[in-house]
Amino acid sequence: MPDLSPETLALGFIWYVAFLFSTTCHEAAHALVAKLGGDSTAALGGQLSLNPIPHIRRAPFGMVVIPILSFFVSGGMIGWASAPYDPLWERRHPRRSAWMALAGPAANFTLMLLAALALRIGRSYHLFSIDPLTGKPGIALTGLFVIFSLNLLLGTFNLIPVPPLDGSTGIMIFMTEEQAQRYLDWIRGSSYAMAGLLVGLVIFRQIFPIVERTALRILF
Repeated sequence: MPDLSPETLALGFIWYVAFLFSTTCHEAAHALVAKLGGDSTAALGGQLSLNPIPHIRRAPFGMVVIPILSFFVSGGMIGWASAPYDPLWERRHPRRSAWMALAGPAANFTLMLLAALALRIGRSYHLFSIDPLTGKPGIALTGLFVIFSLNLLLGTFNLIPVPPLDGSTGIMIFMTEEQAQRYLDWIRGSSYAMAGLLVGLVIFRQIFPIVERTALRILF
């Protein structure tokens, strides 16, 4: 039976708002860089927006159902969204496609850094409230730390270079045109998504604790 106490529900609400905002920024960044590179597919689909509704409509399970369920099951929040693109554009401009893929994690790391800056400033000037009876942080401190942690996780996970994660397309910035075309023949011609996710999760479980400890040490 999930914990439905007021404290848990309030924390879940903060996590979900942070997840919606972070994921929407991630997908909007994909759409923006794709449009700047000549592919308006995502923009025409409504993904070039900080309004979460078009993103929810495209991936209702990944944006609503799974995040909420995962919070009550694990205490964290996972989910997904996607921005459409033109495969022919990717073929013509593999490096532009790579930059488009990397724009999503870049948006997450930007949000993480902004949250870290706000946390450092708030801590220095004693702007955050702590409940004197329970020692629990106030909503502002909790919200900023959730944004910091969630975007560190999203950015790191999506950079792993296995399909269907962004890193699998992003690595084309290091390839020649010919290498990129051969790579696309391989990666788009096979169904590696499920296997890639499993490999990505194994890699993530190994590297993320190190990344997280390092980030927290720098932050505090």
